[in-house]
Amino acid sequence: MMNTANFLAIDLGASSGRVVLGRWDGRCFALQELHRFANGPVTVLGHMYWDILRQWDEIKTGLAKYTAQVGEPLAGIAVDTWGVDFGLLDKNGRLLGNPYHYRDARTDGIPNLVHQRVPFSRMFQVTGIQFMQINTVYQLFSMVQTGEPQLAMADMMLMMPDIFHYWLTGRKVGEYTIASTSQMLDARSRQWATGLVAELGIPTAILPPLVSPGTILGDLRRDVMADAGFTRPVPVVATGSHDTANAVAAVPDLDAHSVYISSGTWSLMGVEIPEPIINEDALALNVTNEGGVANTIRLLKNIAGLWLLQESRRQWQREGYDYSWDDLMVQAAQAEPFRSLIDPDAADFLNPGNMPAAIRAYCRRTGQPEPETIGAVVRCCLESLALRYRAVLDGLERLTGRRLQKILIVGGGSQNRLLSQFAADACERPVIAGPVEATALGNLMMQAVATSHLDNITTGRQAIAASFPRQTFAPHPSPAWHEAAARFAHLTG
Repeated sequence: MMNTANFLAIDLGASSGRVVLGRWDGRCFALQELHRFANGPVTVLGHMYWDILRQWDEIKTGLAKYTAQVGEPLAGIAVDTWGVDFGLLDKNGRLLGNPYHYRDARTDGIPNLVHQRVPFSRMFQVTGIQFMQINTVYQLFSMVQTGEPQLAMADMMLMMPDIFHYWLTGRKVGEYTIASTSQMLDARSRQWATGLVAELGIPTAILPPLVSPGTILGDLRRDVMADAGFTRPVPVVATGSHDTANAVAAVPDLDAHSVYISSGTWSLMGVEIPEPIINEDALALNVTNEGGVANTIRLLKNIAGLWLLQESRRQWQREGYDYSWDDLMVQAAQAEPFRSLIDPDAADFLNPGNMPAAIRAYCRRTGQPEPETIGAVVRCCLESLALRYRAVLDGLERLTGRRLQKILIVGGGSQNRLLSQFAADACERPVIAGPVEATALGNLMMQAVATSHLDNITTGRQAIAASFPRQTFAPHPSPAWHEAAARFAHLTG
């Protein structure tokens, strides 16, 4: 291992982005957020898009802040983002319009049309990916169906982080972990499933060459260096360009008998395994085999996560109730337990506009009392998420054939003490929460490995464990949780 180095993680999430400085001193990482900016969809003529040029400008602002505020040599830069979304480039490498947002309604009804051509069971046998209408394959097929001119003009498709890496370096490639979220990758060969893609009428020529996580793509382009004020070459690394791949890379003590939850807008709950698990049970459970770092597979389930509370809080703010997260947790703790439950992954909650109203309507439709207070809505969401974790845990144990003895929660949601305790109680497993900044840490750690400042992922995880505190939540088994689990199972079918 080499001694000291500075790295920049550019971490774009669905609601915010930031540029984070990671200082490696040879033993531990220290983090400093240099730049943070709001991120979210822009709606134009009834469609939702990402404002990618503003995102790019914010990235360059973060790079300029590094040179202005720190000014030391930089050992690496890497970008990670959410999965599934992409942009199309023409033959001259120019972007053909703003990328669509994954919640755009253009994929409504599209999965049924796709699976008239390619049955889902066969698609799953190839890709091993969970059915979600936001997946890249459904987005592209919607463009086939509507005869989208952009698709006819496209020379290459790049996923969101790959676009930024292209603009940073001039190199057009697809990174494996982000490509795996597309539902167009062969899970076993870890290459594009061109036969399946072609069956859907999607042009396979647009699929980029793939690189493994930890690949040094090249140095920062001269024009970007000049704009940001760099005077020395800076390597750009494709880490786990999918944010969840980086978050899982940063989970300390992750082993064959533990399950991780990367907790944020989404809850990504799964295990790290060497090869995909693709069988009838996996298909029935609708799990996903996404690419991980260091030749691993992330067998996981996508769960709606804190999106339910984020959207509820946004609605309450519109109504003039600007409660802090701590205020909301206090009200939830005081609310009646298990009064109402929801399926967090129900289509009702994908993009309802008014989340609390959608929750009340769901409870009314399913014959349950409506949560009437803010605290009752929050508790309903948290208890329902914990019960979803319990159901997913059971499924993962069946698929892997082993007991998963502890739950490791990382990401922003690991700060939610009430949810962590509910998860421990519902699952009857100890929960270890932290680090909060798992995605940025995984990004930085993978850069350190790629540039030989760390030996491997194992030593990187040990370094992360030594760098940041974690909290353990012991389970408190209760018949009430068992009764609630039975209700939840009936509710979700």
